[in-house]
Amino acid sequence: MNGIQEAVGSIPSGSTNRDTMKHRKCGVFSFSAYGIMVVRGSENTSLERGLAMTDQKNPRISLETLERFMVDVLVGVGLPTEDAEIVADVLVTADKFGIDSHGIGRLKPIYYDRIKEGILNPITTIEVLREGPTTAVIDGHHGMGHVISKRAMEMAISKAKEYGMGMVAVRNSSHYGIAGYYTLMASNAGMIGITGTNARPSLAPTFGVEPMLGTNPLTFTMPSDEEFPFFLDCATSASQRGRIEVYARMDKEIPEGWVVGNDGQSRTDTHAILRDLTTGDAALTPLGGLSETSGGHKGYGYTTVVEILSAALQGGAFLHALSGFKDGKKVPHALGHFFIAIDIESFTSLDAFKKTTGDILRALRASKKAPGQERIYTAGEKEYLASLERTKYGVPIGESLQKDIRELVQELDLDYDFPF
Repeated sequence: MNGIQEAVGSIPSGSTNRDTMKHRKCGVFSFSAYGIMVVRGSENTSLERGLAMTDQKNPRISLETLERFMVDVLVGVGLPTEDAEIVADVLVTADKFGIDSHGIGRLKPIYYDRIKEGILNPITTIEVLREGPTTAVIDGHHGMGHVISKRAMEMAISKAKEYGMGMVAVRNSSHYGIAGYYTLMASNAGMIGITGTNARPSLAPTFGVEPMLGTNPLTFTMPSDEEFPFFLDCATSASQRGRIEVYARMDKEIPEGWVVGNDGQSRTDTHAILRDLTTGDAALTPLGGLSETSGGHKGYGYTTVVEILSAALQGGAFLHALSGFKDGKKVPHALGHFFIAIDIESFTSLDAFKKTTGDILRALRASKKAPGQERIYTAGEKEYLASLERTKYGVPIGESLQKDIRELVQELDLDYDFPF
C-alpha cells in the first residue's frame, strides 16, 4: 500500500502485465442514483466533483478493474510496467476522489493518443541538473509527468526529513494528473505538501481575451487528526478544460463566467468552447471571474505566481511555448512543476499540528450555515466522502468514455468484459 492509499483506503494492486489480463471479468455496478450527494456550487449535481449520480446508461466499474485496465493500456503503448502502475495509481486516485476530469477520462486523449503521436515519451528519463541539501532541479525529457513528479516529491520529502524543508523544480515534463496526489505524499509523511504546475495557454489575463496562462493549480495538503487531511487541489482558473470536457460528455452547457469569448462576454456553448479554446477564440477566466469587481485580478495574480515558479526557477518554457505546437506541428508541451515539502516537526510536534488543524476544520464546519444550506464542508471532505462511496460502488462511466474504452480494448486486443 502506498502513501496515497493510506490516506483514502486500499486500492487493490494493479501490478500485472498485459498477458495476465486476458479474459478477465470486470467488476461493475449498475444502478439508479443513490448515496451521498456532493457538489461544488452547481445545480447540475451529476457533473461536479464528488459523488456523481449514475443510471443504466452510466454503469459503474470497480476501482481495481479501472486500475488494472489502465496499467494494461499503458504497458500496451510502451510504458514499463512499473511506470504504468504509477500513472494508473494517479489516475485512479482522481476517480476515487470524484475528480472525474483527471481520471480515466484523460487516459486516451492526454496520454495514449499523445504517445501514439510521438509528442509524449513513454520511456521516462529523469536527469538531475542541479542539487543542493534542500533543493534540486530536474529535467523530465518529455516523459510521463506522473513518474517524474512522484520522483520529484520523493526527493523533496527526503530533503525535508533531513533539513526541515525541501523543494524540487522540474522542467520538460508533461501533464501530471491531479496535483493533490503529490501533496498527499508529503502529508502522509507528516509534512505539509505544496505543488503547482503550468499548463498550455487557456486562461486570459484580467481585462484580456487572449489565452496566455494555463489553469495552473496551486495545491496544498496538511495532515489533521481527522479521517482525512486538509486537501486543497484546484486550478487558479474559475474552471479548467477537464471539467468542461465532463460537461461535453454529458452534452450540457457550462455555467456562466467560466469562459470568455473574443467579444469579452461570457460563453456557455460547451462543444464549441472546447474547439475555440484550442484556436484561441475563447479563453478560461481566472478565479474570481471576468473583472476586478468580482475579484478576477486575484486569481490572475495567483495563476501568474504558479507560472513563474514553474518556469523561472528551472529555466523552463512558459506561456505560448507550452502550447504543444511549433511551426504548425505538434510538439511536446514541455511543462514545468514545483514541489515543496515542509517537515512539521521542525516547527512543532506533529500531534499538536494535527490537533490544531482539526480544531480549525471542525470549527469551520460547525459555524452558522446560510439559510437553506444543510452542511458546511472543508477542503478534502468531499473527496473523502467520494472515496468511501466509490470504493464500495465503483466509478460511473458515461457514454463518451465508454466509447474511448472500447476503442482502447480493440486497438490493444484486451479481453475485458465491460458492460458496454
